[in-house]
Amino acid sequence: MELSERQKAIIEIVKANEPISGDKIAESLGLTKPTLRSDLAVLTMTGVLDARPKVGYIYSGLSFEPLLHEQLFETKVEALMTPSIIVFPKTTVRDATTSLFMYDSGSLYVTDETTGDLIGLVSRKDLLRSLLNNQDNDLSVAVIMTRMPNIIVSYPEMSVLEAGRLLTKHEVDSLPVVEVKGSKKVIGKISKTRIMEHFIKMGSERN
Repeated sequence: MELSERQKAIIEIVKANEPISGDKIAESLGLTKPTLRSDLAVLTMTGVLDARPKVGYIYSGLSFEPLLHEQLFETKVEALMTPSIIVFPKTTVRDATTSLFMYDSGSLYVTDETTGDLIGLVSRKDLLRSLLNNQDNDLSVAVIMTRMPNIIVSYPEMSVLEAGRLLTKHEVDSLPVVEVKGSKKVIGKISKTRIMEHFIKMGSERN
């Protein structure tokens, strides 16, 4: 896989105007910054561009290697997913909070006790908000969870790049991984942290 025409255009803009902010790059292309988020992520993660806080993007001088792109971004979710923490609709906020901190997880997946289908998601923020607003530790998670179909999921054959795009677009820290596309059976999760670990590992192996 090679760089898209837009990504090539971004490189040329940065070369000509470095350091340059993401807003200025977007303005040069007549687009919004959120539209370019995944492109800028690709270019910085592969080392073509260097993003410096309060400075902007600069061209690193490194060339893009299609093989590196394939290794980084075409890796499948199944290779990086980690175990998910499952709770049930009747699980109390108290018990859910205990599970979340016990397993150091950012979210819990709520499944139907009979079918095992994913029916909801409870985040760290949901639990904190519930405790602050209701102060009722015996409230069931079914009351505070985000319900299907409002949960974005991934599946084993999805690329890490696509999973990363979903994480960024929906501003979440992790996605449940279901058995196959269209399924509701949760078999794991893929997180921003796990993807970043993958990028760091691949980058370190090339140095």
